[in-house]
Amino acid sequence: MTEPQLAEPYLTELAPGVSAFVQPDGGWCLNNAGVVTDGGTTLVVDTAATERRARLLARLIAESGAPAPRTVVNTHHHGDHTYGNAVFTPDATVIGHAACRSELLAAGLQLHAVWPDVDYGETPLTPPSVTFTDTLTVHVGDIEVQLIHPGVAHTPGDTIVWLPQQRIVFTGDLVFNGGTPFVFMGSLAGSLRALELLRSLDAVTVVPGHGPVTGPEVYDGIERYLRFVDELARQGRADGRTPLEVAKGADLGPFAELAESERLVANLHRAYAELAGGEPGAPLDALMGFGDMTALNGGVPICCHA
Repeated sequence: MTEPQLAEPYLTELAPGVSAFVQPDGGWCLNNAGVVTDGGTTLVVDTAATERRARLLARLIAESGAPAPRTVVNTHHHGDHTYGNAVFTPDATVIGHAACRSELLAAGLQLHAVWPDVDYGETPLTPPSVTFTDTLTVHVGDIEVQLIHPGVAHTPGDTIVWLPQQRIVFTGDLVFNGGTPFVFMGSLAGSLRALELLRSLDAVTVVPGHGPVTGPEVYDGIERYLRFVDELARQGRADGRTPLEVAKGADLGPFAELAESERLVANLHRAYAELAGGEPGAPLDALMGFGDMTALNGGVPICCHA
């Protein structure tokens, strides 16, 4: 069967000087990025999984009339948000949470192991060279860009990028719009806390890590899903069932419409670990997690279309 042709990424303006780079269909490795510019200075929020897609982002920025970026902010360490950093450096400085840098250095080119057939291009590992631990404010001309660490959530090194004047937030993978949340490398409880922090910002426009630009109503569905995972984990652990057994028997109900439903079993592994007293973000066996996701998919490989 021929796979459907995905639409090309595009740049959409959200407010004067603020745009989102959206990569349909928002599935594995098809992340969003952001552009903030005052016409004299440009900041990019995240890059892309491949050199081709990162260069497309750079070309769209140039075609918009904005100058080449001098700052890149990474919302977390995963390769779909960081591999393209090298397209913008050394002219741009990369900023991220301290754990984003350490996790990226520890993970290396991790996507190459998961999806070896993808044409990543030249993507040398380029971690943040400027790091912070709690908050950091960057100014792009008169545009204030607040970087906020919500604690361990999607990963240990997440960053929320908040533009208070425009009431626009770039959430990274704290938010998937239309896709299944993924907390395997972070914390289920921490992700729920991160949602409360996001709600407190009172954003009007939400740029998720994956999926279409949306509004704050997206938080409610994510919370319901995470609480669903928590309930499954508590019952499954009490019954002595494995995360894979629980996932195979789960009735997804309204969550069946979310893409990447195989993430349920990985999320259950994290929930089980936390119920057993594990530290948020403590490494879990990635081969086990992705192996169980493949098994839940019926042996069909998890696809990356980057």
